[in-house]
Amino acid sequence: MKTLSKRKKNWIERTVANDRSYKLFLYNRFFIFLLAVVAQLVGIGLFLYLLVYHSAAALALQSTLFVLELVFVLYIINHHDRPSSRLNWIILILLVPVFGVPMYVMNGRGRPTRKMQGKITKAKEENAEKMRELYGEIKIPEPQTRGEAISRYLAQFGRYPVFSNGTVEYYKCGEEMFPVMLEEMKKAEKFILVEYFIIAHGKMWGEILKVLLEKAMQGVQIRIIYDDFGCMMTLPPKYERYLESLHENIKCFTFNTVVPFFAVRMNNRDHRKILVVDGKVAFTGGINLADEYIAEKERFGYWKDTGLKLTGDCVRSFTQMFFYLWNAFRKDKEDIGDYLLPDSNEKREGFSVQPYDDSPLDRISTGETVYLDIISRASKYVWIFTPYLVLDDTLRAALCQAAARGVDVRIVTPGIPDKKTVFRLTRANYGLLMKAGVHIYEYTPGFIHAKSMISDDTCGVVGTINLDYRSLYHHFENAVYFSGCEAVSALKRDCEETFAVCKECTPENTKRGLLGRLVDSVLRVFETLL
Repeated sequence: MKTLSKRKKNWIERTVANDRSYKLFLYNRFFIFLLAVVAQLVGIGLFLYLLVYHSAAALALQSTLFVLELVFVLYIINHHDRPSSRLNWIILILLVPVFGVPMYVMNGRGRPTRKMQGKITKAKEENAEKMRELYGEIKIPEPQTRGEAISRYLAQFGRYPVFSNGTVEYYKCGEEMFPVMLEEMKKAEKFILVEYFIIAHGKMWGEILKVLLEKAMQGVQIRIIYDDFGCMMTLPPKYERYLESLHENIKCFTFNTVVPFFAVRMNNRDHRKILVVDGKVAFTGGINLADEYIAEKERFGYWKDTGLKLTGDCVRSFTQMFFYLWNAFRKDKEDIGDYLLPDSNEKREGFSVQPYDDSPLDRISTGETVYLDIISRASKYVWIFTPYLVLDDTLRAALCQAAARGVDVRIVTPGIPDKKTVFRLTRANYGLLMKAGVHIYEYTPGFIHAKSMISDDTCGVVGTINLDYRSLYHHFENAVYFSGCEAVSALKRDCEETFAVCKECTPENTKRGLLGRLVDSVLRVFETLL
């Protein structure tokens, strides 16, 4: 691997410094987007008001709206598979049809547009064919124990195999994982894959970009994906072009570009967090590339998150996830075979790791299925970190039933919320859960962004999947299911340390007045939109 001259290193330093200040001279897209959406809402509302109340056709229009809402209600009753959200949509459509019907069309089913779905499905199939060519058919494990049953599900329906080699290292915060990420990127000889929901100017991205530029100049291939909505307030427009202009070995694309008008595809965001180096090591978890994740910037108190570093054959699952999105939307498609390593054929007894993803391409929420399985088979305890607790009936019932049968169910939510409306909905779930015996803790140092679950000292999950409707049904997500490794013990220790700095919630200290309960009841109708 060639080294860089002092002149080239100085150029990289200047480039990174300019990148950090680049945003200061550009308008903030979020406010322009918000202004355009508000203008549309005002225009539509004014048009409907004039049409209904100042038109001879008002009666005919009202009759048409009644028929339309009836059709949609019947459709929801017969086709919607989640009882709680089904009821929410029916109430919304019956009360405010002018608002409810278009919102259901945009948000109700959760699926991407046919165009997006077609592109991604084709890229997935091409990836799968290449994987079969290189590694053969995925081995479906026999479910000799209940723990292996979920691995069978992930292999059979998610198409991600179980691996029993390599390592899984757990990190209880971003500032612990970040130096390790940099160290591994500096070792890159062939390629680095970067896919994140949020990339923000600051120390974290500045140091990463510096390494990426150095590596690109040494011949390493750099591929970057970031979500446009996630970076709306953190990166300037067309930032991907700026990155590609820095070096020919850097290629980048923005996932699902935000447009300032209502569109179904705007719901489907790339919420994944993936870093892959040379196919040898991968990082994932809830940690985005922004300074609050490494304690360099204070937002909502201390920002706690969790992450994993993985080595071994399982890294190729992350490469597979990355390239099905890349090849779906880039004209210059990549051969995934160029980014994969041969099978090591190593095995460790009792150890298993299974990266997987979740997407809105089908009606199955893989993320929720894994969570439900862990909760339902727990016999001693199940402990959960989540920033949002906006539950459907199935998850709520599973948690209550686990507590009722004597399982120690604990959930940690933020002490300082990032979204006050969602936090109200989170707290609205406390009462029923606590009544069933679930222990709720609020993280007093600040905001907990981690999405982690552990059960019975046997298995754990760390990833990007929140316990809310959007994360489970609208977004592209990823996570890792692991057992029989030190990471399970490390996650448990982190949970115990976190409980010690939390406030346990009780009916007394979370009591709401009549007005508060009324507000929460109204918000519950809109929880599938938040």
